[in-house]
Amino acid sequence: MSATLPGPALATTMLAVEEITRTFGSGRTATHALRGVSFSVEAGRLVALRGRSGSGKTTLLNIVGGLDLPDSGSVRVAEHEVTAMSEHDRLRLRRTSVSFIFQSFGLIPILSAAENVGVPLRIAGMPPREREDRVRLMLDIVGLGEHAKQRPAELSGGQQQRVAIARALAGSPQVLLADEPTGQLDSETAKQIMRLLRAVVQSEGVTALVATHDPNLIEIADSVLELEDGKIRPR
Repeated sequence: MSATLPGPALATTMLAVEEITRTFGSGRTATHALRGVSFSVEAGRLVALRGRSGSGKTTLLNIVGGLDLPDSGSVRVAEHEVTAMSEHDRLRLRRTSVSFIFQSFGLIPILSAAENVGVPLRIAGMPPREREDRVRLMLDIVGLGEHAKQRPAELSGGQQQRVAIARALAGSPQVLLADEPTGQLDSETAKQIMRLLRAVVQSEGVTALVATHDPNLIEIADSVLELEDGKIRPR
């Protein structure tokens, strides 16, 4: 069943997922992670993706971001048909148009907050002065300008997730994919991160698909998709 999530009038479709299937294993031990998932998301929307553990949320995010390929179906991100790309082109897509935020933060321990945020910009070949300005701006946006020189071990869990958000947004991606971004945080810090996500999606004009169990994040999302047994549950 296809779900079209509403956006502003005449808005551009940023994500289009059509009849995605993904099975792991074979025979009696096969796990059908996704069973014909279809939906679209308009540009600039924050969409919550919810469902029980094992419902297929992470698999879906990985396929949308080109980390995995479906058995059948197609994914389009803006003008890019992800499922038709080579591995090299999917890697380039993740460097330019799609960013991930993970529950485990994924920061490099030996680098400072500023250096972590600057990693994707270095890979993209951004000139040093421009890179420094962008890193400073992103850390200011997430409220960590004064912590630029600190390493992850010197930061709280909430601060580390803020660094991860700044890094994900540093390259001005069109799409932000987040997998349980508040899963390792206490409830108050999680609320702060959720409000931050809402604010940066709006300020940066990013389209965000966020897998979460957190009812507070679901509450502030523009729309909600619910996965159940590998399918989008009708609303």
